[in-house]
Amino acid sequence: MEITDIRVRKVTTDGKLKAYVTVTFDNEFVVHNVKVIEGKNGAFIAMPSRKTKSGEYKDVAHPINSDFRGALQERILMEYQNAPDAPDSDADD
Repeated sequence: MEITDIRVRKVTTDGKLKAYVTVTFDNEFVVHNVKVIEGKNGAFIAMPSRKTKSGEYKDVAHPINSDFRGALQERILMEYQNAPDAPDSDADD
């Protein structure tokens, strides 16, 4: 399976959430709302999830094996690093 497009939408709010990402596979399948989170040991991705009735979060879509998850995370974080800041960012203030 080939990653054919990654679109990064950086967020301007303070906090650990840094961006929302949309990933397209084989120009035929898309996954929205992958999150880039800044953790204690650097940035990582969180797959789209929904809250269950019991209050826990379950992934809606996710990689089946760690090799693909690592490759996906590497590509997303590379695109995140190269993406321009959000247009309404207050970085110049």
